[in-house]
Amino acid sequence: MRNIFVDGYNVINSWPNLKKTKNYSFEAARQQLVEILVNYAAFKGYRVFIVFDAQLVLGSLEKDEKASNNVNVIFTKEGETADAYIERTVNNIGRKNEVFVVTSDKLEQQLVFQRGAVRMPSMEFYNEVKSIKNSISVKITEKYSDKKHTLEDRINKNILDKLEKIRRNN
Repeated sequence: MRNIFVDGYNVINSWPNLKKTKNYSFEAARQQLVEILVNYAAFKGYRVFIVFDAQLVLGSLEKDEKASNNVNVIFTKEGETADAYIERTVNNIGRKNEVFVVTSDKLEQQLVFQRGAVRMPSMEFYNEVKSIKNSISVKITEKYSDKKHTLEDRINKNILDKLEKIRRNN
């Protein structure tokens, strides 16, 4: 299974829709990113780790919250950047598993590449996620547009004939 580590604030500051949201609420932008990536991970079958810096939050401890079966949201501990967390984690698993790191930070991209991960710029990931979102919409439209909405469309022809016969005899 592909593991994708996302530098949360880097992505929020890169994606146009999240950039607008963060201007009035960082919490709303974080939540929007999580919701987008929960759908993406479920559709693709990937494990996604969204890492947010808490390095400047006094007394913060590392938190790992499960947003869904495939998505974990990590807040780093005080004094630790998202980059440092991702580097440490990728260093431990990078060569054993398929790992992608999403960030536009060039130095971070170099470091994780040396540890066996594939690097992906935030905007490239944005385009991939947007494409998957469109695929999900198409699948939903296909599934529900063929749905039968009338009773006649849902009932077997033989049963429908019998019901019609009963109706006419009354």
